[in-house]
Amino acid sequence: MANSLTICFLVFLLCVCADGARQVPCTINTNNGRLLWSSDSDVGICKSMVETQGYSCEEHTVTTTDGYILSLQRIPAGRSGVTADKPPVLLQHGLLVDATTWLVNTPDKSLGFILADNGYDVWLANTRGTKYSSGHTSLSPSDPAYWDWSWDELAAYDLPASVQYVHGQTGQNLHYVGHSLGTLMALAAFSRQQSLNMIRSAALLSPIAYLDQITTLLGKAAANSMIGDVLYWLGGDEFIPGGEAVTKFANGICNIMNIDCSPLTSVFTGPPCCISPSTMDAVANYGPQPTATKNMLHLAQMVRQGTIAMYDYGRDDDNNEHYGQPTPPVYNMASIPNDLPLFLAYGGQDYISDPADVQTLIGTLNDHDANKLVVLYRKEYAHLDFILAGNANQVVYDPIMGFFSLN
Repeated sequence: MANSLTICFLVFLLCVCADGARQVPCTINTNNGRLLWSSDSDVGICKSMVETQGYSCEEHTVTTTDGYILSLQRIPAGRSGVTADKPPVLLQHGLLVDATTWLVNTPDKSLGFILADNGYDVWLANTRGTKYSSGHTSLSPSDPAYWDWSWDELAAYDLPASVQYVHGQTGQNLHYVGHSLGTLMALAAFSRQQSLNMIRSAALLSPIAYLDQITTLLGKAAANSMIGDVLYWLGGDEFIPGGEAVTKFANGICNIMNIDCSPLTSVFTGPPCCISPSTMDAVANYGPQPTATKNMLHLAQMVRQGTIAMYDYGRDDDNNEHYGQPTPPVYNMASIPNDLPLFLAYGGQDYISDPADVQTLIGTLNDHDANKLVVLYRKEYAHLDFILAGNANQVVYDPIMGFFSLN
């Protein structure tokens, strides 16, 4: 069975990963004398998702120090039109999605709109490689070099660029909200003392730091098969999740492993308790977003090795070349300042941000100031409930805003 599983994963990954196989046409434009690549096939998030709900919205871009051009959206006022009188909040999405995840529910249930209606200056971040952040000063997504990054770069470049930009535009320190991969970016950055002078507090939903106890069987199989390693070295630089192909693949694996995969989302992320079918349909309409195969491989390394460290190039010589040492440097969670206000929310049904792994993270924060660490546990919540559940506005978002008001 193990051989069959490995073969299926290889076939699947070869189908959904492509070396520059972007479906979105790109054009070259000039911006202050620089070349950049941008999508011309879609209107932005402001026009497609925010203004349609009666909110004002601004499109912004920021360029990272390594050349990636990221889009940010700003909701500067609530639906009433009253300009925000509370500090800015930066929302950072998770893996294989973009900022639309904060907006797909109705306004009274979507965190982006809720914060705006409660007087916060809302900023939505989109990581490199996603539809609205596919630009670069010299590379196109069809270039293999464009995809030469993992979450190391998201923490070292994307997050600081977004934080610095919001701080510069508003003149204020900001609150940060991350989900899933967005929490890993923050934890890694904060452990290396990045951006802390501009952060008021951080709310981390389904926090990821340790992944070796994840309970999603398909995720473990993918990580342990090491097929991603093979694919990466064969030149599969871009990981493109493909809806129908993913479903067929996963159903085939479920049959081999004799697992009930209905619904499929539950198998990967845990069974959501409180997400309506219409919300899931809305998420599907906006489609999954690509990432770097190297990023997926880095996450797999975390599952296999049980550590939170920089990308492992697999050989002492290669690691020495990149880091000056034979093993990748670790991110020390205990290095996060004890007086940084942190809000951690996790669920008992989460297969990715497993409760046991979250407890490991909390254990590393033992010396954190007691009045600066808030932990919220929802036994019935799975991974996606924290951003899509119909009752999240009451059980998660209200406590977050209470936390913000104190910091």
